[in-house]
Formats: sequence, structure tokens, C-alpha cells
Amino acid sequence: MRETVIALPANPLQRIPGVAVMLVLLVVLFGLIAPGFLSVPNISNVLVQSTILMMLALPMTLIIMTEGLDLSMGAVLTLTSLVVAIVAVATKSIVLALGAGILVGLAFGIANGWLVAFVGIPPFVATLGTLGMAQGLSLIVSDGQSVVGIPAGLRSVYSGEIAGIPAPILLALGTYFAFHGLLYHTRFGTYIFALGGNREALRYAGRSPGLLLVGVYAIGGAMAGLAGLLMTARMNSGHPTAGLGLEFDAIAAVAVGGTSFERGNGWLLGTVLGVIAVGVLRNGLNLLALPSSVQVASVGILVIVALFVDGLRSQS
Repeated sequence: MRETVIALPANPLQRIPGVAVMLVLLVVLFGLIAPGFLSVPNISNVLVQSTILMMLALPMTLIIMTEGLDLSMGAVLTLTSLVVAIVAVATKSIVLALGAGILVGLAFGIANGWLVAFVGIPPFVATLGTLGMAQGLSLIVSDGQSVVGIPAGLRSVYSGEIAGIPAPILLALGTYFAFHGLLYHTRFGTYIFALGGNREALRYAGRSPGLLLVGVYAIGGAMAGLAGLLMTARMNSGHPTAGLGLEFDAIAAVAVGGTSFERGNGWLLGTVLGVIAVGVLRNGLNLLALPSSVQVASVGILVIVALFVDGLRSQS
């Protein structure tokens, strides 16, 4: 299957996605007004800090391609981060901690998929409910306190380097190529396109759209578990509100990257560009010492502007 699912227009300028235009403009803007933005350490910092968001945005792309949504992903990330921290402190084992985090995330992903596919609850409502469950469980398992005493080996997952390249960047690259292969070079990837574009064709082919949907949401939950490991390593603790709100950034990155909320159209590379655009925006605003409320509003504006640029290009 081809990676680009939208036919390229005759005008070469129309081939440039809105997210790429916005990313270039953001880099130029912050390069001019934010001290130290274009320094090598800061650019590396932007990429490293974007890795957790990328691990959420890539599976969110698949979910949105099925005409779904997962509002629980940030809360599930928070819960899995706490589980990773608790198990790591108790056992001193990174493998056991990662396994526990993935299992918890997987359970929530399967629950989301089951509620949407077999109970018939709209994705917005179903995942809003599991968001509340994950938030509540996070407060219960942590008693509202941070989990500290993380083993040094776990901390090195985020701070370590391989051949001079930060380990989180390598992990993000591996994750992207895994999703690229899954979506564009496997039969399951073909089914994901069909879930958003033509579910009847799946039924005629003898496939269960419901089970496939559960599989897509399960991938999202498992990835929240993997991202929970990085979140714990990054913060050197587990915190009961660590990942709240990241689902908004993930959805924004997917939308800015050109994935449609209907008809099964998606572009993974566009999602990556969207993640970097969100990371650049937040980093630049941090360097300018602007409050987090301004950052959240700015991400919303970024989505609107990028989609507006795409709309203008499609009309020209």
C-alpha cells in the first residue's frame, strides 16, 4: 500500500502540507525572538521532549483513521507511569516495570475498543469514561503523592545515549518505523484504512470490524504503557497528574499532520511533523517564559491555522 493516500495536485506548491509550512514558520519566528532557540542543545532538547508525544500520536493516528478518538490516552499514560514507578521501586527490574505498564495500558485499550465496537458507545463518550477511571485509579494507587526512589537504570532510559544520539530519539525512530511497517506494509494496515473508509468491504471479506477496532485501540493502550516508561524516567518519579492533557497535544498533532477524521485517510509522516511542530511551539513559548495556559491556547491556534492553510491550498 502506498504511504500517501491523497492524490498529489498538479501545482507543486500544493504538495507542501500545511504542517510543513507552519513548522518552518515557527522555527524562523522563534529563531528570531527566542534566545538560544536555534542552538544545537535546544534543538536536541525539542526532539527528546517530543518522543513521549510521538508515542501517543502515532497510535492516535490509527484510531482517528477508524473514525474514532481516544480521550483517555493522557490519563492512561499517567496511570501506566505510576505503575512503572511502583513496580520499579518494588522489584528494581525495568523489564517487570515495563511489562506491568504495558499490561495496564493494554487493558484500557481493549476496554475502549470493546465499548466502542461491541457496546456501541460513541468513542468520545466511551473514552471520556475510561479517562475518568484512569484518573481515579492514578490517585488511588499513588494516594495522591509522587512515587520516588526510581532505580538509576530506569532513569538512564531517558537520559542515556547510544553512539552520541539520545536514547529517547532512537526509541521514537524505532516506533515510527514499526508503525510505518504496520500501516503500509501489512494486511492489518489495509484493514485500518478500510475501517475508516469501507467497513462493509471487511464484512464481505469475512473480517470482523469489531475485533479489528479492539485491536487498534489495544495498540493505543499498549503504547501508552511504553510511553509511561519514558515518562517515569524523564520525571525520575511517578506523578498522579504527569500525563494529563497530553491526549490533546496528540490529537492536535494528528490533525495538524493531515489525518482526516473521516474516510480513513491518514499520513504517519505528517503526524511526526505535527508532533515536532507542537514541540517547537511549546519549547519556544517556554524560552519566552510564557505561562502554560498560553501554550495550550497556542496549540489550539496552531491546529486552526494549519488546517486553514491546507484549506487554502486545496482551493487553489
